[in-house]
Amino acid sequence: MKILILGGDGYLGWPTAMNLSAHGHEVAVLDNYLRRKLATEEESGPLYDLPELAERCRLWQAHSGKEITSYIGDLCDWDFVAGVFQTFTPEAVVHYAEQPSAPYSMLRRSAATLTINNNLLATANTIFAVRAFCPDAHIVKLGTMGEYGTPNIDIEEGWLDVEHKGRKHKFLYPRQAGSLYHTTKVMDTDLLWFYVRMWDLRVTDLMQGPVYGMMTDENEGQPDLYPHFAYDEIFGTVLNRFVVQAVANYPLTVYGKGGQTRGYLNIKDTLNCIRLSVETPADAGELRIFNQFVETFSVNDLAGRVKSAGEQLGLDVEIKSIDNPRKEMEEHYYNPAHTGLLDLGLEPHFLTEEVLQGIFAVVLQHKDRISDDCIFRGVKWSRTG
Repeated sequence: MKILILGGDGYLGWPTAMNLSAHGHEVAVLDNYLRRKLATEEESGPLYDLPELAERCRLWQAHSGKEITSYIGDLCDWDFVAGVFQTFTPEAVVHYAEQPSAPYSMLRRSAATLTINNNLLATANTIFAVRAFCPDAHIVKLGTMGEYGTPNIDIEEGWLDVEHKGRKHKFLYPRQAGSLYHTTKVMDTDLLWFYVRMWDLRVTDLMQGPVYGMMTDENEGQPDLYPHFAYDEIFGTVLNRFVVQAVANYPLTVYGKGGQTRGYLNIKDTLNCIRLSVETPADAGELRIFNQFVETFSVNDLAGRVKSAGEQLGLDVEIKSIDNPRKEMEEHYYNPAHTGLLDLGLEPHFLTEEVLQGIFAVVLQHKDRISDDCIFRGVKWSRTG
């Protein structure tokens, strides 16, 4: 299958490209280096440096014998988008190409407007390009479990059957996002659902939980093929951040009571979920939604696991509760369904002691790169201005 990956330089985009290439697909990647640019502007460098996209493609070909084509440009530029879609004409499009950080979206007015403009226009142009140049192509969109928020009822897999005054109808499950970034993801889902109804598009929207780790089957023993690994408060995911904090002898930053519970998954499971979705496409006129996670943990659960794993390595790991800079429930009900991807054949990787030790091993190799100043900035949800 011909697969175009939007945001192919990112933490998940590049590993996805290698995984799909390794499984025999013809892959192209597109990126404009927005995340690299924003991280540089905020002085939030990654744990290790990585080549730019064309060089990553060259390294992958040298390693695997398989070619990945790269396109550098902005999805918000219609002429560029149209040119890529006419040149490559994909059968599937994997859409990661958005400003990916909730804290960044709450940082200041300019960050908020960048998030809105980039995320919504990138999604709209993707939809328009598929309609114009490859109307049978399957769009696989990376959404987020954060779209749902933390309702006091079970979270269904994208849809909710409602009975009201003796009548029944099926609706998108109500969304109540907790950041502007997550709100743009809600808007993405609404855009996709509108154009599925109007134009009979094929769409799979993956409500993904926070991802952890950097090792995949494709990059084992190949550090130049690792994904970006952010550890700062703005761009790093919570488990990755906690491991780096433990290595740096920096107290693990638990926000408030630490009962915030979410669904998590290993980076290997992200790749398998994408591949299963691509290889088993949605029908024309279908918006298929999967909740993409493997296990649920509270922040306290994760902190305890990282503390235990770090102490086994001889590290002195402290857990510290701090004032919560976010507006969120710190103790809540959380019971989301997630059977769709298991039914497609997902074989989960669980957060074991061995997996944690593997993340620690890579972070320890780069300990000298850690900057304490990057770890916690105190981005407050109430202070966007």
